[in-house]
Amino acid sequence: MLPEEQRLLAGCLAHDRQAQYQLYQRYKTAMFSAALRLLGGDHDLAQDALQDAFVEVFQHLADFRQQSTLGAWVKTIVVRRALRTLRHAQRTEAYDHDRHPEPLVAWRDNLTGEALDRAIGELPAGYRAVFCLVEVEGYAHREVAALLAISEGTSKSQLHHAKRLLQQKLKHL
Repeated sequence: MLPEEQRLLAGCLAHDRQAQYQLYQRYKTAMFSAALRLLGGDHDLAQDALQDAFVEVFQHLADFRQQSTLGAWVKTIVVRRALRTLRHAQRTEAYDHDRHPEPLVAWRDNLTGEALDRAIGELPAGYRAVFCLVEVEGYAHREVAALLAISEGTSKSQLHHAKRLLQQKLKHL
């Protein structure tokens, strides 16, 4: 573990408010981005998930076994919280061709990161969760299956369908 992380961990465990604030400041942007992608761009849900995740982080900091970086541990908690938020909001839906007969994103002359983020955010929740966890966050299908309580085959299938749907959107560039 990095010396800065060790200092923050020690301060947080001693209930030092400044250390807690520094820990939050250090990770909030990246963690919000991860939650936002998983929650389809819903800022309010992502903010709620982030807040709940950091409450959980501070409640369970003494359980951190230092087998990874502090940031990786925090990210795991944020991802799990975002997935619980997603399930609670019952946002999983099957892709409905009748509801989305045209491309969901009006593509410009060139693909931008913003347009791609928007397209990913418009994927059905199950596809989006698997796509973000595997392709953006770097999780293995085995890990995604455990996080989402699905089979590894379902994870692979969801990723395949998510990529096909994104490819269809990209053809309209």
